[in-house]
Amino acid sequence: MRIVACLNGDRRPGAHPALPVSLDQLITDAHEAVAAGATALHLHPRDPGGAESLEPQVVGPLMERFRAEGPDVPISLTTALSAESDPWRRYDLVQRWASPSLPDSVTVNLHEAGSVDLIHLLDDRRVAVEAGVWTVDAARILIATKVPVTAVLVEPTQVAVEDARRNAEAILSLLDRAGPSAPRLLHGSDATAWPMLEDALDAGLDIRIGLEDTMRMPDGEEAEDNAALVARAVALASAAA
Repeated sequence: MRIVACLNGDRRPGAHPALPVSLDQLITDAHEAVAAGATALHLHPRDPGGAESLEPQVVGPLMERFRAEGPDVPISLTTALSAESDPWRRYDLVQRWASPSLPDSVTVNLHEAGSVDLIHLLDDRRVAVEAGVWTVDAARILIATKVPVTAVLVEPTQVAVEDARRNAEAILSLLDRAGPSAPRLLHGSDATAWPMLEDALDAGLDIRIGLEDTMRMPDGEEAEDNAALVARAVALASAAA
């Protein structure tokens, strides 16, 4: 089972006392999350002011530092439009990422404009793509375009647990019938993060957790940091196994 630690996401600096923003903070947090049991990392690169960025001068140094000092696990970066709202500029920025410091994989949200072209670019550059599927329509895009992906992230965004569960079940049902054979990961956010993680364990799917997805433990208490969230997820996975 893959256990992905999503360390920061698009949360604003200061949203949580332990949210890693600077490169030093990300390196430290990554080591602690892996020590707690994470088998992979997902990061949203940040510029010196703490804003999300896909600029080559931000992504390059981040990846170089992680290759030199980070834990020895696969690293995934976002390409979400939250990091660059213009899909054409996003394509140009990713195209200019330097080959020696490319990530192991990136996430691409299928519902976002320009996603299919971006996946083809990344495939040409031999960067693995994890398809973010938020809706049944996004799953249909994945199936119809047959874009090459190495994983499918089922990511219901509904606020209520039952609504998120219905959306996830509909997406997974469609993927079962016609989707790619790539491994699947299921996760929620905030109030649905832990219920979706438990559903993923019940279904034998990969999981992810971290301050990007939730700042609270299953009992509602504020999480100390990413490592605490990962440790609880690992414990739940062990119990499910």
